Amino acid sequence: MIKRKLTGYRAAVGAIAAMGAMALGGAASAKDLTMGTTSPTSSHFTISVAMSKAIETGMEGSNVSVIETGASVDNVLRLARDEIDLGLATTDILISARNGTGKFEGNAIPDTVALYPYSASILLIAVTEESGVTTLDELDGKKFNPGIRGSAAETLTTGILSMFDINADLVHGAVGDAVEGIKNRQIIGYSKYGAANSVDATLHELMTSTEMRLIGFSDEQEKAATEAMEGVGFTTLPAGLIPGSEEMRVPKLNVFFLTRTGVMDDDTAYDIARSIHQNMGLLVEAWPQLADYDIAADAVATIETGIPYHPGAERYWREAAGS
Repeated sequence: MIKRKLTGYRAAVGAIAAMGAMALGGAASAKDLTMGTTSPTSSHFTISVAMSKAIETGMEGSNVSVIETGASVDNVLRLARDEIDLGLATTDILISARNGTGKFEGNAIPDTVALYPYSASILLIAVTEESGVTTLDELDGKKFNPGIRGSAAETLTTGILSMFDINADLVHGAVGDAVEGIKNRQIIGYSKYGAANSVDATLHELMTSTEMRLIGFSDEQEKAATEAMEGVGFTTLPAGLIPGSEEMRVPKLNVFFLTRTGVMDDDTAYDIARSIHQNMGLLVEAWPQLADYDIAADAVATIETGIPYHPGAERYWREAAGS
């Protein structure tokens, strides 16, 4: 069982020190689990709370503490420091953590593994109509929020801007800061993941007072990003997703809940996967778009594509899918 010391000292430990702490990980208690999520303004926080209820329902006597974090990168670093037992992250961050690339350059966390998938997320780059910006290139020199600090959105957005030599004036901050900055004309837009082909609640809020525009990728930009960034795919947003928007291509990644084999034992991983699967009704209440989602089939499909799963979770998903 992990004994956490969530003190100011521990919170201040840097990424390199965090990687060194890997060897200290123990088996998570099935009775007391801590779940790393994202900003409470995100729809992914809402589904995370539903997942915590599903786990508690399926694992008698368990307690799941849901905590706000900086999302994907932050969650993986917290896993490395043994501060959480499971946390959400996108495909590219999982791969980067295992391989020691990108944000984890030289500091691989090779025992990072998936517990279960639950969504495909799209990267929404939204700017004000007033800005006149219609392409990624036109973000050059503009004040722009690239996503929650420590999130997969921030990592992907800053990587893409750097790849295409787009020197936006990046203004970092939480989602709420970005929304206020846009409303007050301090920045012209922001980048954030949304669930499937839907608009995030923050963009809905913005559009009540500010005319917004979505920015897509050109064919050349899509090709370059796909070739350079492992785990990143693209999807087509339908026209009219927001008023006046055209059909466009945007990045798409799977979203998982992750853990580490050094943090969680096989039985706990198996029980978490089982609890999520057998209590999907709680997830559907939070996200109606999951009503037709076959999570067991998706889990096995991602396993077959090479996504590394916790052995206990993989055992459950293969049994559930009959594979």
